[in-house]
Amino acid sequence: MRIDKIHISCGYPFAVLVISTPRGSLQSSQNNAPSAGLGEKREHLYKILVIGELGAGKTSIIKRYVHQFFSQHYRATIGVDFALKVLNWDPHTIIRLQLWDIAGQERFGNMTRVYYKEAVGAFIVFDVTRSATLDAVVKWKQDLDSKVQLPDGSPIPCVLLANKCDQQKEGLVNSPGKMDDYCKEKNFAGWFETSAKENINIEEAARFLVNKILQNDQIIKGNGTQEQSDGERFALNQSPTSTKKSCSC
Repeated sequence: MRIDKIHISCGYPFAVLVISTPRGSLQSSQNNAPSAGLGEKREHLYKILVIGELGAGKTSIIKRYVHQFFSQHYRATIGVDFALKVLNWDPHTIIRLQLWDIAGQERFGNMTRVYYKEAVGAFIVFDVTRSATLDAVVKWKQDLDSKVQLPDGSPIPCVLLANKCDQQKEGLVNSPGKMDDYCKEKNFAGWFETSAKENINIEEAARFLVNKILQNDQIIKGNGTQEQSDGERFALNQSPTSTKKSCSC
């Protein structure tokens, strides 16, 4: 059974589960399971925020990533919406990404602390055709860092998406070197030029962020010590091969 979209109550925490797959009950049957755990797969649920100014393309990015669908006619998100993306990350691991599509005007409201709760990663999206949306990125990042942290107190990994890169760009995004410096200064994990319309770099950006989340998971759980069994290790070498400009800050 495939779940493409899920609606849940606010503040749902991410979880780490070990599930046992009954014979014939799921598509990932024991015949396809790795040797670790005799039919067991580690399943992880991570909450990821998608934030940025109104009209930056947040909903379009999520629709493209989850449903491989693009439309130029979306209604503006009101409050928050949710989508679920399931990744067969490696032979031992299924990752479920709970994507929170937060309306652009919510930064001015009082609900972002509730929406951000228990998030372990984020995308901040701006529109390369409107330099004002990049100016607002700093305020979104400050709001994010002030309201959600990892268990060790450090900021959650955040990737900057320069969206609508198939169109004429304005401002800083025309200089990749300056964008690199900007990301380092503002403590972004990295940045990608993306296009929901042309399906550019969205999968790559998501995989990059998931890698960062998994790295943090291992650090928090003991820096990935050798006591982990093979079935408990994550494949952290699945770095994206970007087709457009990106940086790892």
